[in-house]
Amino acid sequence: MYVGTLSFDLLLGDVHSLKQKRSVVRPIVAELQRKHAVSVAEVGEQNLYRRTRIGLAAVAGDVGHVTDVLDRCERMVAARPEVELLSVRRRLHGDEDDE
Repeated sequence: MYVGTLSFDLLLGDVHSLKQKRSVVRPIVAELQRKHAVSVAEVGEQNLYRRTRIGLAAVAGDVGHVTDVLDRCERMVAARPEVELLSVRRRLHGDEDDE
């Protein structure tokens, strides 16, 4: 079993309230869940208007599949015009990590 995680640090565009922030972040989270069947949530910077951190996890029996899913998710977020991708942290964990 392999678990891959991504942590996106995002700068939001023309956002002036937490309500506007939610209207930008929620569609990104929903699209990632719907298109890529991953677990995803806003995990940081909840009280800042123009910044957010989104965490994502994917699980599969094949490391190649996990890597492919993470690559597609990263490209999707990077292509969103309403956000600027400041950084991405990627981790990959396998069964052999516990031994």
